[in-house]
Amino acid sequence: MKKKLLLIPLALLLVLSLVAIGCPATPPSPPARAIDAIVSTQWLEDNIGNPNLVILDVREPDYYTAGHIPGSVNVPAFPNWVVNVPGEEWPWMELPEEGALFTTIGNAGITGDSTVVVIARTVDSPSGPAPSGVTFAARVAVTLIYAGVENVTMLDGGYDLWAVEERAISTEPVTPTAVTYTGVVDEAMFVLKDYVEDKVGKSTLVDTREADMYYGIEQDPSSERAGHIPTAKNLPAPWFWEATVDEAGVTTCMTWKDTSAISEIALTVLGEDASEEIIVYCGVGGYASPVWYVLTQVVGYTNVKFYDGSMQEWTADPEAPVAKYKYE
Repeated sequence: MKKKLLLIPLALLLVLSLVAIGCPATPPSPPARAIDAIVSTQWLEDNIGNPNLVILDVREPDYYTAGHIPGSVNVPAFPNWVVNVPGEEWPWMELPEEGALFTTIGNAGITGDSTVVVIARTVDSPSGPAPSGVTFAARVAVTLIYAGVENVTMLDGGYDLWAVEERAISTEPVTPTAVTYTGVVDEAMFVLKDYVEDKVGKSTLVDTREADMYYGIEQDPSSERAGHIPTAKNLPAPWFWEATVDEAGVTTCMTWKDTSAISEIALTVLGEDASEEIIVYCGVGGYASPVWYVLTQVVGYTNVKFYDGSMQEWTADPEAPVAKYKYE
């Protein structure tokens, strides 16, 4: 009796081959968005009359009163978009409770269909240095995405670039028409300390603070101990923006680097697997915000989590390990 030849379909052979050698990683690519993740002042000026556009100014009230982009509404980053202002009740800069967050969003006139442009300061103020303003804008944008608002963007250069370019400025306050916001929060987006502990050595942890704090050379004022979570890579948030300085050496605004530079920086540190789990953190949830935003909204990594407790929570636990590279 003749044996029959076992014919394996070509497609199955290909699958078996890929399993044997390991499937190549799919590199990140910019996600499909109805609006760019970062928009220019010219774009905003061209679209300022769009009735579906909400221009959300998150600067301190005194700055808004002194001058703002026409039509913008003022909902300051603190205390509206985070719980616990840094320096006050601990833990700092935590997510608001869902009901309070939805009320803030609705009171700003934002619906699920709105296109929201977040405006912040990008120069120093009594509330902090220029990078803090960029961070606040990103924190608000990330929180809106978490709350289910899909069309969120940030203004490159913030209010200060708009002013430097001598575009229209208003001192008339805008009172938004409050609505009832209904959305669905992305519960998988923010992770807790226990989750991070289980992922050490398994997923890619990313410390978004400056190198001196990451390496433990400098003590983060929000942390009990110097250093970083073991196995974490360092990807400092300030790598993604640059300052414009006038002839007197004064910073007039800060702008994002172009998208190709942002992608190159991220890919160099994190590699080309778009689906690999990445967990970003910082000191209190500030610098992690712009890094989460650009990784997901600009570069196109698809599995990025946010550890909001960050080093303030991690180092408060004396049993939580901390790594550092500091000569004692």
